Amino acid sequence: MNVNFNNRDPVYLQVVRYFKEQIAIGELVPGEEIPSRRELANMLKINPNTAQRAYKEMEEQGLIHTEKNHPSKITTDEKVLGMVREELLVEAVDTFVTSVRSINVPVDELLNLVRTKYTDTDDDKGA
Repeated sequence: MNVNFNNRDPVYLQVVRYFKEQIAIGELVPGEEIPSRRELANMLKINPNTAQRAYKEMEEQGLIHTEKNHPSKITTDEKVLGMVREELLVEAVDTFVTSVRSINVPVDELLNLVRTKYTDTDDDKGA
């Protein structure tokens, strides 16, 4: 479990986002057990109260469920799981649009560039 914390957002929300990302990419699957709050705090080197707050937030959002005396598990609710992916996608698109809007690029040109970059099979990550 590797979370790169930033200084802008509360740590517990960054933990929630990490779990959402792991769900969206299939690293965490429906019904999978997740570490206890104490284990998570130790793994991420965060305060146990922060881990507790992250789990409480995830439970309120329906991402996880916890039965008494059993480990927490990722939800199996397909509607919730679909909303996680959509939420992350909309957030990414909003950030992208906000950052390029000031350049005044025509939408068709922008979409063509996005299509090209998205489907480009050359991994030019170092370039």
